[in-house]
This record gives sequence, structure tokens and C-alpha cells, in this order.
Amino acid sequence: MSEETFDAPVWHNGKALRKGYTTGSCATAAAKVAALMVLRQHIIHQVSIVTPSGVTLRLNVESPHIEGQQGIAAIRKDGGDDVDATHGMLIFARVTLNEGGEIALSGGEGVGTVTRKGIGLPVGSAAINRTPRQTIEAAVREVIGPSRGAEVEIFAPEGEERAQKTYNSRLGILGGISIIGTTGIVTPMSEESWKRSLSLELEIKHEAGLERVVLVPGNHGERFVREQMGLSGDIVVTMSNFVGYMIEEAVRLGYRQIVLIGHPGKLVKIAAGIFHTHSHIADARMETLVAHLALLGAPHDLLLKVSECDTTEAAMEHIDAAGFNHLYNHLAQRICQRVMQNLRFTKNPPQCDAIMFSFDNQILGANRPFRDIVEDLQC
Repeated sequence: MSEETFDAPVWHNGKALRKGYTTGSCATAAAKVAALMVLRQHIIHQVSIVTPSGVTLRLNVESPHIEGQQGIAAIRKDGGDDVDATHGMLIFARVTLNEGGEIALSGGEGVGTVTRKGIGLPVGSAAINRTPRQTIEAAVREVIGPSRGAEVEIFAPEGEERAQKTYNSRLGILGGISIIGTTGIVTPMSEESWKRSLSLELEIKHEAGLERVVLVPGNHGERFVREQMGLSGDIVVTMSNFVGYMIEEAVRLGYRQIVLIGHPGKLVKIAAGIFHTHSHIADARMETLVAHLALLGAPHDLLLKVSECDTTEAAMEHIDAAGFNHLYNHLAQRICQRVMQNLRFTKNPPQCDAIMFSFDNQILGANRPFRDIVEDLQC
């Protein structure tokens, strides 16, 4: 691959998207140039690295500093058009040469610490993933030669603050960001990377022994689980709009029970067989409500009122006024039927349950008695 490959945009839905580079590439480049500056004893303002995917990056160096056998340099993270919490921040490396022959890599300020099993790094280690570890060590070794040693510290002064906008705490990475990247290049596929981060949380919880999981669209679902079910948020994983994907991942991992919990505005789409609930994929909320109200014998006047609503909340007011709140139990049952239809070829499929709640955190309906679902989750 060439530098032109990096510069070439990615086309998505007719739009040219700019590529970027990972925190792992930043850390590798920073460590390489810091080592070079110590050996040459002069400041360097640009450095080149070859990423694991074979792309050559020429990156500007910021905050270069030399003091004796120690060099410090920073590279500014650029996520391209896949902007995330680390975009624009400085990733530093401090390299101290010695005669020991070994390269010792550590994480400093703003780099998270691993506190749980399940992400492929030892508990207590810095959150620097395997590929960046290898590229950092290889880049420094190339500079210093086979006989010298070096202590390499990767740090990010903004890391702890930026990490609060990531899923790191859910993954058991505390105190800062992760130094990640398997290819070294960020290809703008935000949805895929987001899905993978959600799936990783499922993997970590299963690794920790969790066999029953609650999937929610967002934070409101986790609050409902704590306040109305009296259960720990530890059993909750966000699925965002990726309902089908997260169910498939939970099945792949061997979860015994999957409980879908959310507001009807999201969950009603599943009753229509829509397993990606973002409005740009499909929006059949009113049509689904009207169809199932009709199946329950709702009067034509109510069907017309609901069909003319722009929001699920507005439709729910008409449903409540007409005394058709049993619709939500019916929809929850239909949601589970749809899920199990999708899993009909799965060996030993999990128990599926669904619960709907209102914006004021009240239970609207469930596919079976609410307390029974809670008791199963407590097992």
C-alpha cells in the first residue's frame, strides 16, 4: 500500500469520507521520534511510520523535548471523518535510553488501566492493545538497534477527561483512554466500530460469568432496571439501534436469557420485524401500532387518530384515553415472537423477554408477568 492509499477517500452513501489514524499510530510515531531525538540530540518536527496495514504516515511532531538520554514528543490524533472522543488530542511518548537491552513499555497519565478480564490484556496493565504494543516496540527497536534498551512511557494529559465520553469504564478500563488500532488507520465506518464496542461489552460480561443480559437502547433503560426492577446495572448492555446484531452476538456467546427493555418508540419497530431501529433504516411505528390495535379490535376512530400522529408519545395518549393499554403486553409478546422466528435455526436458543416502559419510568407492558422476568434475572 502507498501513501496515496491513505489519502484516498472512502465513499459512503455518495459522500467522500477522509481517513484518519489511530491512537496506536500516534503512540508509535511519538515513541519513534522521541528515540530518534535522543540518539541524534536535536529536535525533529516530522516523523514517518509504516502502519500494520502497510500505509506510510508522515506526521507532524508537537512538543518535542530532549534532556540527556530522555526524549519526549507528541502526535495529535486525527480520526478523519470517524471522529471519536480521542480526536484532536495529543498522545505523548517519553523514551529513556539505557544499556539494559530490553524495551519496557508502560502507560502513564491519561492511559487507562485494565481492571477486568476479557479484553485480552492482563488485569493491572496499561490499556495498550497488542498491535500497538508490537508496533511501538518495533519502531523503537529499529531506532536504537539490537543492544540498547529503553523505557517507553505513553501518556495523554487529556486522557482521563476524554475517557468519560467512551465505553472504557463499562469495559473495566479506568483512568484514561485506550491505545488501540489493529491496522493503524481509521477507516470511516463509525457504525461498525460502534457495534463492535457494544459487542465487546457483551463479551466481557459473559467472560465474568453473566448468563442473563438486559439489552436497552440507551441510558433510560439502565435507569429503569435499577429503579423499577431493583437490579444492578451490571446486567445491562446498550444495544443502541443495533437490535438484531446484539441479539446475534448474545446468542453467539451463549447467553441463556435476553431481555429487551425500552420505550415503545424504539421497541415497537421490532414487533414489525425491524431489527435496526434507526429512522434512516425504517420507521413503521404508527403502522405497527395501528395494525396491532386493529388485531385487538380497536375502533376505527382510534386507528385514524394513531395513524395521524407524528410521535409515539402522541399515539400513546390516544391509546391510553381509549383504554387500550393492554396493547403493550401484546406488542411485547409479538417482539419475542419476532426474535424467536429469527433464531428458529439456532441450537438451544435463549429465553427472550420484552418489557416496555414510559418516559416517566412506569411499566407499560411485558410478554409475561413482570415479576417472573425479574426473578429469572436474579438467578
